[in-house]
Amino acid sequence: MKASQDRNILVCTVGASWAVVPEVLGFVAPDLLPLYSLHPQAKTLERSRRQHGLRVPDELWLITSAGQQAEQSLASIRQWWEMLGNPMPLRIWVAEQTDQLATPQECLCIRELTFRVVLLARERCAGGQLLLSLAGGRKTMSADLQAAGAVLGAHAWLHVAGPDPMPDALRGSPVPSLFTQTLPVELARAVVPVVVGRGQWDETLQVPSEEGVRVDSTFFPLPLADPIEKWSPARGSPLLTEEIERRQREGARLVRNFVSTMVAGEVYPNWPGLLRLPPAVLDRLRTTMLTESHRTLLCRLPKIDLHRHLGGCLDLSAQRRVGRAMWNSLVHAEQQATRQELRELGWLHGQWPPDWPQRLRQSPRRAALCAALLSFADEALLDAQLFGSTQPRVALKSRHPAGFSAYERPGELVGSAVLSHPASLQPYADEVVRLAKLEGLVAVELRGSPHKYAPQDPVGFVRRLRDALVRAGASVGSTLQSRPDRSTGLHVGFIWILDRRNQAGAEAVLQAAVRAHAELEGFMIGLDLAGDESSSSPQRWGGLFAPAFRECLFVTVHAGEDEPAENIWEAAYHMYADRIGHGLTLHDNPRLMARFRERGICLELCPTSNIEVVGYHDPLRPLTEGLPTYPLRTLMQAGLPLTLCTDNPGISRTTLAEEYLTASRIVPGGLTVWEALALMRQGFERSFLPAPVRTALLHVADGMVTRALEDEGWMALASDG
Repeated sequence: MKASQDRNILVCTVGASWAVVPEVLGFVAPDLLPLYSLHPQAKTLERSRRQHGLRVPDELWLITSAGQQAEQSLASIRQWWEMLGNPMPLRIWVAEQTDQLATPQECLCIRELTFRVVLLARERCAGGQLLLSLAGGRKTMSADLQAAGAVLGAHAWLHVAGPDPMPDALRGSPVPSLFTQTLPVELARAVVPVVVGRGQWDETLQVPSEEGVRVDSTFFPLPLADPIEKWSPARGSPLLTEEIERRQREGARLVRNFVSTMVAGEVYPNWPGLLRLPPAVLDRLRTTMLTESHRTLLCRLPKIDLHRHLGGCLDLSAQRRVGRAMWNSLVHAEQQATRQELRELGWLHGQWPPDWPQRLRQSPRRAALCAALLSFADEALLDAQLFGSTQPRVALKSRHPAGFSAYERPGELVGSAVLSHPASLQPYADEVVRLAKLEGLVAVELRGSPHKYAPQDPVGFVRRLRDALVRAGASVGSTLQSRPDRSTGLHVGFIWILDRRNQAGAEAVLQAAVRAHAELEGFMIGLDLAGDESSSSPQRWGGLFAPAFRECLFVTVHAGEDEPAENIWEAAYHMYADRIGHGLTLHDNPRLMARFRERGICLELCPTSNIEVVGYHDPLRPLTEGLPTYPLRTLMQAGLPLTLCTDNPGISRTTLAEEYLTASRIVPGGLTVWEALALMRQGFERSFLPAPVRTALLHVADGMVTRALEDEGWMALASDG
């Protein structure tokens, strides 16, 4: 027996001519029942099976009336089934107190039973196929089965054609043994199984009524036959057929009300294109919890990362490619001198002192040393030195002797050391764009500190970075230079970071940032204040940012990652922050949360780096037991604008898709697919990119969302059950 989500069910109506059951089964399951091996049209039948994608049934369900003729047919079927060795479950429903179907009451009973059987079969099929045979029983029974399949959905309607009269051996009540083996040619040619159509789940049935009634087996139950169930509707109980007829009369109004009610109760607006989908798809999106099984979907969905540090976004393989490019750019003498220094230090052979990052920063050949280490050191050694020495990467700021610098350690060979070297910029940009495309990003806001990469000409660095990104295939600026979709690239903006630990030179840095914004408007889009929060409060920076405020630059501030909500308050009221990086302690101040919601100040949450730096409980990490619960659900329930980001994907070994899986795993109750989609859209809404770019990206991404859902089978699940 297959798992329930893969079950295929064949439903047949049965009357006096029971042979139509094996005649249809032999068509859809030729290996089980090779009736048509000698059929003159055997190849045509095989092509029809392939064309319609018919699968072999896992269960055979029969619907019949009561009475002597039906009993005789069932006796023959059960005898035939035993001769076949009971190859699959056989389930039979008998409509009680029906015989000739000569009264309205009898017709109502068999019709109601037929609709309930099809509904139950549809639910039990889940991801499998529901096949309906219209060949058996009285014409009213076949009509009822077709009507049920038309509204409840069916992969295929099957029928059997033949001459009139049929050969004597096939007429009346043929012997069961005849249908356990290949039919002789003269009999086989008299039977022609055909596919006559299919049904699609009616969207008017996919929403609850105003009274909360749903078209499912909970509201319209039917016992599962094992093997025979005699059934009639309970007196006074609601009828499925009446509910369906009512919904078909009022369908458009029900669907409009459902969508309106759904939208009215949403904290975050979702993608407009979703509201054009069938209600069953919407309901599934809203009730399906986001899990590892949705990884492929998450990668396909359009995403924007609002919080990605330039110096921490490359994985180790990408870092090594940049390092080799830098090394190859060095003149022979510089290479020789660097090799000599490495031999003296012994760093290529595992003899790295614990304080190697500090020693590296003191070397006059720092960039060359980084290039050499990335190019020639064994990858296992690099992995051990960059990541292994700070394991487990949980709550590093409080648990590791090196504090926050332990989190930064995997980025010590890139960042300012590498980016300060002119030969690094193009390969670095190539890797940034390549990795972003692999993640399914349509846009990214990179952030970094140009004054650290090029102290003499920080504005020139931003210009060169922009040009390198364009050569790598990205779009920049206030207009889309190419379609921002998966096939052509992504749109990139840049945010200039000021370090709160170095306020002395901040005025000159801000003046440079303002010049960069004026020259590179649309690419240089905002400012960020980062660095150890305990070193200085946002209040001390408000006055310094005045030139940026005058130029209307967007501002984001790292605040409230592990420091009190007071820091977040100061960022909002003294620095006029448009977004807050992390902001995890905001839930400690309900009044401030309410103000953030009113002002639309967005939080950039980075679950993996938050676990690594601050420490939150993660069911997959045993060492997080007893740590606080990640506050995402609390912040969402407060209606705060927020989205998920990666922070430093190379350092945290994550992707944006991974951040959504991590968030769903660490949040009590998880996230639904619907909630994840809404959080993704928040990223586009809250981007600092120019308004025309945001509008274009939202439009393109809206279409990409529905296409991704369709490609991943969500529409088929809704239509076929």
